[in-house]
Amino acid sequence: MRKRILAVPLTAALIVTLAAQPASAVDEINTKKLRDAVTVSGILGHERVLQRIATQNGGTRASGTSGFTASAAYVKDVLRKAGYQVKEQKFTFPFYRELTPAALTPVSPAGPAYETVTYDYSGSGDVTGRVVPALNNVLPPTPAPSSTAGCAVTDFAPASATAPEIALIQRGGCNFSVKAANAVTAGYDAAIIFNEGQPGRTELFQGTLGGPVGIPVVGLSFADGSALAGAASAGTVSVRVQTSTEINLDAQTSNIIADTPGGNPDRVLVVGSHLDSVVDGPGINDDGSGTATDLEIAVQLAKLKIKPRQKVRFAFWGAEEAGLLGSEHYVANLSDTELTQIYANLNFDMLGSPNYVRFVYDGDGSATGASGPYGSDQIEALFNKYFAAQGLATDPTAFDGRSDYGPFIDAGIPAGGLFSGAEGVKTAEQAAVYGGTADAPYDACYHQACDDINNLNTKALAELGDGAAHAVLTLALTKSGFYPDGSLRASARAAAPKLPYQGDHLAR
Repeated sequence: MRKRILAVPLTAALIVTLAAQPASAVDEINTKKLRDAVTVSGILGHERVLQRIATQNGGTRASGTSGFTASAAYVKDVLRKAGYQVKEQKFTFPFYRELTPAALTPVSPAGPAYETVTYDYSGSGDVTGRVVPALNNVLPPTPAPSSTAGCAVTDFAPASATAPEIALIQRGGCNFSVKAANAVTAGYDAAIIFNEGQPGRTELFQGTLGGPVGIPVVGLSFADGSALAGAASAGTVSVRVQTSTEINLDAQTSNIIADTPGGNPDRVLVVGSHLDSVVDGPGINDDGSGTATDLEIAVQLAKLKIKPRQKVRFAFWGAEEAGLLGSEHYVANLSDTELTQIYANLNFDMLGSPNYVRFVYDGDGSATGASGPYGSDQIEALFNKYFAAQGLATDPTAFDGRSDYGPFIDAGIPAGGLFSGAEGVKTAEQAAVYGGTADAPYDACYHQACDDINNLNTKALAELGDGAAHAVLTLALTKSGFYPDGSLRASARAAAPKLPYQGDHLAR
């Protein structure tokens, strides 16, 4: 998972928490019993099972593998024993695997190989050719808020008909799949996408193209990409990618959906986390931590015999790492009636990062510019108010649709959630507030084999687990809602503007 991170100093964070957020319209609910019941020990119990499943299945729990199937079976078993009404929503998707790490090497002028990554669903190939920067790349020293390079076919000069050429495209403005498809249409033989350049968007990052693409597509950091784009003559490079999408093109995976027996079926709270890992690792933080926390909240909610006013639906998504495919499939297949019944979505993705920050999705867009549907601001305020009451600061993180809440906000459903950081780098200001190590990743094992049972911060699990439990129970029991008349859902909900999906957890 990746999110754009906005650093907020301690004093500013507390001001945002205590003053700048709108007052929540939902009722004040005493959640102490549930918070006390949802323990780190309970969360780690589920995590140990997920680790064992990964260990027994080639080190992965990725959708389309036996590790995911076993993870889904475990989650179903726990929920059924707790008394939930459980169903499995199956769907197919293109299964992708990188066979060898990508290589990107300067040929003329010669130089050391770049640090690079393969974009998920990249085509295979070995291409040596001239680098051609796309139009609308934004170079230093003052990057604009967003590049739109590659978002139109006309951003590319016509490719040579006689010699291989490689498009160099800056991140921003539209989906990576759009940029890659436009490069293909323009006749290029490979593509390089480099980061955008704003704070939090400088490092090398990996995106997903959402489906198979016929040319190699790799990534660069902003420093390397802008230097390559700004050279008087971009020169010639070699791109080598080996991937497989030929095997199991119609792999099967599923969403696990569990409803409380009681609660108003006309007001449904969907609490989600993704169950799959990347192919390269067990995903015990990403997103075993969200899965285990949601599972333990569900178990303890049942044990305490809490009768929710709203129906609570716990959802464990498949194929998130392939591009939010599970949550997209779920929302796309809701009937009109079912769509009107969902009043909010909570999303918990990566809650145990070793070098963590307490990130709250910026539902009102006041800090990062991208807001959610009406009600998302009040969900943000609910989290911030809770943490402030505990004497804990929070930072906002961009509400840009790059985790499983994305399909919900696209449909106009209020959403929010928590996040503890991925591959982004902790600032000195954040280290002063939260502790940990400045200038180091929030999770150095993000999307790697070392994202295992030892890659968890139990303090983060305790704090964010309590925050998640508080929000779930508050929204499950509240009588009042988000809207001016106090209702929990609008009679007619307009869809929110669709934000550009730029890959799996990009810049989380």
